[in-house]
Amino acid sequence: MRSIDRRAIALSALGWLAACDMIALDDEIAPIEAEPLYEQISIVKRDLRIAVEAAGVIEPVTTVEVKSKASGEILELNVDTGDRVDESALLARIDQRVLNNTLEQARASLEVAEARLANARSQLDRVESLYERKAVSKSDYETSTLEHATAKSEVVRSEIQVENAVIQLGDSDVLAPISGTVIERAVEQGTVISSPMGSVSGGTLLLKMADLSRVQVRMLVDEIDIGKVQPGVGATVIVAAFANRPFRGEVVKVEPQAVVEQNVTMFPVLIDIENSEGLLKPGMNADVEVVIDERNAVLVVPNAALRTEADVESAGAVLGFAPDEVREMLAASTLPERASRRGEGSPNPAAAGELSAGDRERMTALREKFQRGEQPNAEDRALMQKLRGAGRGPGGRPGGQRNARQRTRAMGGDYIVFAERAGKVQALRVRTGITDMDRSEVIAGLEEGDAVLILPSASLVRAQEQFQERMSGRVGIPGLSRGR
Repeated sequence: MRSIDRRAIALSALGWLAACDMIALDDEIAPIEAEPLYEQISIVKRDLRIAVEAAGVIEPVTTVEVKSKASGEILELNVDTGDRVDESALLARIDQRVLNNTLEQARASLEVAEARLANARSQLDRVESLYERKAVSKSDYETSTLEHATAKSEVVRSEIQVENAVIQLGDSDVLAPISGTVIERAVEQGTVISSPMGSVSGGTLLLKMADLSRVQVRMLVDEIDIGKVQPGVGATVIVAAFANRPFRGEVVKVEPQAVVEQNVTMFPVLIDIENSEGLLKPGMNADVEVVIDERNAVLVVPNAALRTEADVESAGAVLGFAPDEVREMLAASTLPERASRRGEGSPNPAAAGELSAGDRERMTALREKFQRGEQPNAEDRALMQKLRGAGRGPGGRPGGQRNARQRTRAMGGDYIVFAERAGKVQALRVRTGITDMDRSEVIAGLEEGDAVLILPSASLVRAQEQFQERMSGRVGIPGLSRGR
């Protein structure tokens, strides 16, 4: 029984493998129509917008902490959070009994000092008259003069004490330092507070006020994109409370000190927004879009269709073109001379396409990584910065979980596309302008109505070929022909 079972199992497995081979590999037995290796996209005009997107938080432009210069018990507290008050409006009143007593004592001391000054003045007048007639000695005259000066200084000191007491009494009325909204209330009526004038702790905080007629959004922008964000650039701010109402703002400042979050270097950027209606509240989460560049009704090409000199031959092989045929097509396709952006002198060698062999290989690998949907590492990002500074770029689109806040770029360069023109597929040189990493502006090389081919990456083609070779190496059923 066991030997019969083994033979049955072996025959069943062999039959299953033969069926798989006949369906997947043997064109004579079960031919399957091959799917096209590319996607054909027509070149059309559309709007292209390049923006840096980031999340931020609404915060006041001006915030003031309100404290009392006078110490004592709070007898009145006239405002609450959310109240809109004008400058110099009465916010709170502190117990004035001790301050009134201090003022009365200072005034009494001033009266005594003034009386002493009057006596010293009379005494000095008499001594001066006698001294002129040689009736008193010089020492008596000097003593009288000193007493008069001392009495005069006492009057000045008493006047200052009275003035300080009046000021302290006025400080018991806490007035609004600005016109704004009370955003925080830290004390209640009856609380005994301390003055910051004589307290090492800085005194008791009563309220926080903010001018909410203008607010700002503080957002963090990736260091790769921060070079494109400049003061004066417009921005659009959206908050969840008013999702269908965008707020217009303007970049007012790019902080010089970087912030590192999750091993990513970011720079704080401040967006100023007019808020006369008071709709935006401090602490609201906001999504900010800073528009870097914009083109209307321009020809665009999918970035996935762009090829470089390093991978154009492998891409041509997917379409059945030999390397010599690809080179002949490229020789027949020319672009106008690029205007130098560097003024006098020689252009940037990297911008002219004179990249090193190592950079070209890394650029090809980076493109293939993007097409596979992988995220770039630190070395890849450094290469992207170098290529962007040279006016070049990998041209591919980062697939997978695309982070718009870190992937938006505005770089252009010279590339190659396979396009169908007049019913014939050919390799054409194209020049691109700005790009949002999905599509690029076409400056030269393509016309409206052309159709470009989006081909798989060279690494994907090689992987498919290796898989087919492994499948074709399986042992088929004797007597059946096998074809690839």
